[in-house]
Amino acid sequence: MRAALVHYWLTAQRGGEKVLEALCGLFPNAVIFTHVCDRTTLSPLLARHEIRQSFIHRLPFAKRHYRHYLPLMPLALEELDMRGFDLIISSESGPAKGVIAPTRTLHLCYCHSPMRYLWDMYHDYREHSGALTRLCMSPFFHRLRQWDALSALRVDRFVANSHNVAARIGKIYRREAHVVHPPVDVDFFSQGATAGPRDYYLFFGQLEAYKRADLAVAACTQARLPLVVLGAGREEKRLRAMAGPTVRFAGRQPAEDVRRWLQGARALLFPGEEDFGIVPVEAMAAACPVIAYGVGGALESVRDGESGLFFREQNTDSLLDAIARFEDLEKNLDPGALLTQARRFGPEQFVAGIRSQLETLLGANP
Repeated sequence: MRAALVHYWLTAQRGGEKVLEALCGLFPNAVIFTHVCDRTTLSPLLARHEIRQSFIHRLPFAKRHYRHYLPLMPLALEELDMRGFDLIISSESGPAKGVIAPTRTLHLCYCHSPMRYLWDMYHDYREHSGALTRLCMSPFFHRLRQWDALSALRVDRFVANSHNVAARIGKIYRREAHVVHPPVDVDFFSQGATAGPRDYYLFFGQLEAYKRADLAVAACTQARLPLVVLGAGREEKRLRAMAGPTVRFAGRQPAEDVRRWLQGARALLFPGEEDFGIVPVEAMAAACPVIAYGVGGALESVRDGESGLFFREQNTDSLLDAIARFEDLEKNLDPGALLTQARRFGPEQFVAGIRSQLETLLGANP
C-alpha cells in the first residue's frame, strides 16, 4: 500500500516523534506530511523519508513560532494533496487528522490527545497567556473546536495512546477508540542500570505550567531534599525564583545523559496529569521508581506500591506525604519488577497493536 503519515509538526524529538518513527518502520516508503519541519531536529530514520510541508512553513518565523499560526492550520491541512495514497495514518495532538482523503483512501488516526488547548486545558492555557492572546483565543478557538469536531468524521478508525485518551475521544468526538500504548525504548534506558547509590529526586519534562514542575520544586525546597530538574520552557524563570538551595536546574539533556540522570535518581517526581506519559516508563526501565499524581495516563503505566506510588491531590502537601511513604517503601522495591512493568510498553507491543488495528480496518474495507 502507498501510505502517507501526517504529523502535526517536526520541530523536536519528543514522544510523538517516537511514535512517528515506529510508523516509519512499518511503512519505510511512506511520505510524511507536516506543517513545519526543522531538519536539524530530525532523527536519521525520519530524515530518510520524503517530507512535504503545508504552506505554514513559508510564513515568517514558522519554525519557531508555528503555534501562532494555529488558526490557519485547518486550511493548511485541507490544501494538502492526498491523491495517490491508499492509506493515511495521522498522528494527532495538534492539527493533523483534518486532511481531505480521496473516497477510497482509508484513514487511521493515532491520537495522542484531542488538542489540549481547545478542550480539556483551554482555561489553563488561557489563564497563562498574555492579554492580547486571551482576547484572540475566545473567537478563534470557538471556530477551531467546530472544525476539530467535524474533522473527526473524516477518520475511519481512531486508535488512542491510552484508555484515558480513548475516554476523552469518546466524550469530545463521540467516536470509539481502540488503545495501543506508545512505544518506549526500554532496552536503551535499562542499558547499564546498576544498584549503585541514588541520592536525589528527579523532575524531567518541559517546563510548562501544566507539567506542574512547581509542585516538585516547592516540595523539595520545603523538605530540603535534593532535586534535579531536567528540561526547559516558559516556566523556568518562575521555578528558579521559587527554588531553594537543594534544587539544581540542568536544562535540556541528550538522551544518554537523561538515562544517566534517571539511573542515579531515587525516584522520578511526576506531578502533572498526562495523556499517557512516556517518561514514567523510561524511568522504570532505568530502575527508577515513580511518584506520580494518581490520575490520567500514569494509572496505566505505574503500579502503585510495586513500581512507584501515587499521590491523590495535586498540591505540595500531598506530594510530600507520598515522598515520605516512598522513603519507607524504597528498600522493598524490586528493580526487576520495575523493568518488567516497563517492558509492557516496548516497541514490539506497539508494532503488534498497530498491525492488528490496520488488519481490522482493511478487513472491514476490502
